[in-house]
Amino acid sequence: MSDWLGMAAAPRTPRPELKDRVLRRAQSARRMRWSMLAAAALVGALAGGGLFWSRAARLEGNLAAARDTLDLLRQPGGRVLLIPVTTAGRPGAMTVYADSLTRRWLITCHHLTPNLPSQAYQLWFLTGSEARPAGVMPMDHDVPMVMTLEVPAGAGKVTGLAMSVEPRAGSKAPTGALVFRVEL
Repeated sequence: MSDWLGMAAAPRTPRPELKDRVLRRAQSARRMRWSMLAAAALVGALAGGGLFWSRAARLEGNLAAARDTLDLLRQPGGRVLLIPVTTAGRPGAMTVYADSLTRRWLITCHHLTPNLPSQAYQLWFLTGSEARPAGVMPMDHDVPMVMTLEVPAGAGKVTGLAMSVEPRAGSKAPTGALVFRVEL
């Protein structure tokens, strides 16, 4: 009934070699698809392995730094202080590594409120009954700061540390607001 005009082509059976050729082409396409999937999986595995390797290398570096820090802290004559500091109602902290053998102090400051342009934080070595200037820290920006201090030769035994707000150039004796005072 579909050939109502009589114009439809008569069905023909294809040659046997044509059927084999079509089946071979379909099988090679299927093999190519699987090989593409295998190649994509290999690339994904290599990329994942590279990311894992770089992460492991970074963690090894962090571990080595932590071991170095612990070795430094285990040396005789070393002392570490963590000093909570609140400036302008904002909590912050200072870390002090005091080495009594070399008489050097390594100080880090975190989250301290920046100073006014005419002011700076000043650290003081406390030696018995007097405060001796240790260092001036002008905090212009809200970024961590690291500084090294040397205890002056004639200072005697340092019994504590204090910090006050002073003029930008510093002063010879504490005159401004006391931020903290810590006894060792």
